[in-house]
Amino acid sequence: MFATLDFNNWSCPIPLRSYPTIVMGHGGGGKLSAELVEHLFAPAFRNATLDALGDAAVFALDGGRLAYSTDSFVVRPLFFPGGNIGALAVNGTVNDLAMMGAQPRFLTAGFILEEGLPVAQLGAIVEAMAAAAHTAGVQIVAGDTKVVDKGHGDGVYINTSGIGVIPEGVEIAPNRARPGDVVIVSGELGLHGIAILSVREGLEFGAPIESDCAPLNGLMAAMLAASRDIHVLRDATRGGLAAVLNEIARASQVGIAYEERKLPVPSAVAAACDMLGMDPVHIANEGKLVAIVAPDAADAVLEAMQRHPMGARAAIIGRVTEQHPRVVVARTAIGGSRVVDMQVGEQLPRIC
Repeated sequence: MFATLDFNNWSCPIPLRSYPTIVMGHGGGGKLSAELVEHLFAPAFRNATLDALGDAAVFALDGGRLAYSTDSFVVRPLFFPGGNIGALAVNGTVNDLAMMGAQPRFLTAGFILEEGLPVAQLGAIVEAMAAAAHTAGVQIVAGDTKVVDKGHGDGVYINTSGIGVIPEGVEIAPNRARPGDVVIVSGELGLHGIAILSVREGLEFGAPIESDCAPLNGLMAAMLAASRDIHVLRDATRGGLAAVLNEIARASQVGIAYEERKLPVPSAVAAACDMLGMDPVHIANEGKLVAIVAPDAADAVLEAMQRHPMGARAAIIGRVTEQHPRVVVARTAIGGSRVVDMQVGEQLPRIC
């Protein structure tokens, strides 16, 4: 599939990053985010459950297994084509639970409100949260509200936490990718990040672009009904497809290779990326997942995905390989190969 290249001795030409203060890139899902977790948070809070560093923590309780996740949402603007911060907060945590094979059950919601926020805006956000929770089949069962002085927030920040139940026999984790496994993406890439950018900067790209913000637990359930031989699931949010594939490659100590021509990138997103010098694989999504599936199960899982509304454009894009461990490689449209790494910071700050 790819020319034989030796990536084992490659090193990044950028020197070790050292920042005395937090910068926006620390929240972007790229290398700075990973270093903050690896060198600050993980050592301070170290335990066996946290060390897995999945989208949600998985633990046993009373003979069953639960998944627990928390996330905070600071997107700007609060309202964007295809959604708003309220829907994003619910779907984001629902999807983190689903990526561990769990069926989400209950959420909590914490609000940090800025003095001066119009109550009508808050009402629209809360209504969107309620609608998203209903669609995902979860209940918001607890919450908290705080207010900060005017000028010390961006209208509203939201934190959601959630808990879900993992069915017996489901084993999904970031470190379970194996050579020969198939890489599947569930649909068109880059919609959320470009939708946010278009509103924030007042740009037009020849066709309307809406965020793909949506719950993925129904799609995940359909995939598991087709086969339990799904090894890894990740939703490609901050950092996009490139960040997810690199995280999986490093957690599983494998290489990943994909074909650029097989990526489902909408024409409007491709045009925007060409105009702005961006790569669609680095653009955030809020309703797309990446699945690493055993080769014998790949066709059945792909068919199940394509029958579901959230996976109609699902596609096999590549494979896991024992070559170039911990490195992601793309085969370009002209037949060459390139290393696809995480970005150091972020292209589009505050997208979730």
